Amino acid sequence: MTDHAREPGPVMIVGGAEDKLGDRVILSRFVELAGGESARIVVITTASSLGESAADVYREVFLGLGASEVVGLRPVTRSEANAAAVTKPLETASGIFLTGGNQLRLSSIVAGTKLARALREAHARGAAIAGTSAGASALAGHMMAFGASGATPKHRMAHVAEGLGILQGMIVDQHFEQRTRLGRLLSVVAGSPSLLGIGLDEDTAAIVHGNDTIEVIGRGAVTIVDGSEIATDAHESRGHRPLMVSGAILHSVPSGYLFDLTTRRVRPHLTEAALARRRAAEERARKAVTRFRNRMAEDAAKSDPSRQRRARARPSEREASE
Repeated sequence: MTDHAREPGPVMIVGGAEDKLGDRVILSRFVELAGGESARIVVITTASSLGESAADVYREVFLGLGASEVVGLRPVTRSEANAAAVTKPLETASGIFLTGGNQLRLSSIVAGTKLARALREAHARGAAIAGTSAGASALAGHMMAFGASGATPKHRMAHVAEGLGILQGMIVDQHFEQRTRLGRLLSVVAGSPSLLGIGLDEDTAAIVHGNDTIEVIGRGAVTIVDGSEIATDAHESRGHRPLMVSGAILHSVPSGYLFDLTTRRVRPHLTEAALARRRAAEERARKAVTRFRNRMAEDAAKSDPSRQRRARARPSEREASE
């Protein structure tokens, strides 16, 4: 095994409701990170209330995107999460995907078990790890367990539990813009300013690379809350009152941009892949406008009898001039 193979793999955290029918930008990128046509993917559905059908959905999608093998795992007790039959598929997996559902169910069953250790070992040897919705929150060491919605941070607004520990120094929230979860992320970072808050919109992913950068892909944006200069009265507040939070640094990072975890700054330039996608989108738009103009001209000609007569006359006029 080479030194490169021992480098930790990328970690993809998804805000939930990722596209499974259209372009599937996020899921196709995960298959690519897991090895493309040679990808061996394990889907862990413990968080989901949908049972085996959750694994069936992702199996169909990942195989359709070119993965060579997809295995579903659904331990529902800590005893099952410690079983060799459950941990063995992770030994050869090149990608591991945690579905959505209830993150507290996932962490209370898996955290501290042999399955959790196998997940960390797979990540350490280079496997791509991903989680969507509840699965994204659970990948952090400090997990957003549950809480209230709202843009204003309040005392006791969110509850934090131990996660699976793949991402350290972060706390991850999902369905961020759609469920108005800025307040609870601010409240957690205010009380634990060493944590970097990550808020993921739906159909949006943050890919944490080994070079301490976050790459954003998908339809929405990733909100990053940096509490390194924060001031708050959280330690004095009572009940569910609004918190004073000042000095928090917020970054809104859309698709195509990189965030540097070392400097805690957005890099000023789009990634090459994003630039290529933008150029392709501009070309598609240009062609669509051309088609629209041509269709409008054809419709106008059909609705104007004088234009039709002129159009019919043009061939004979050209023949006479020749």
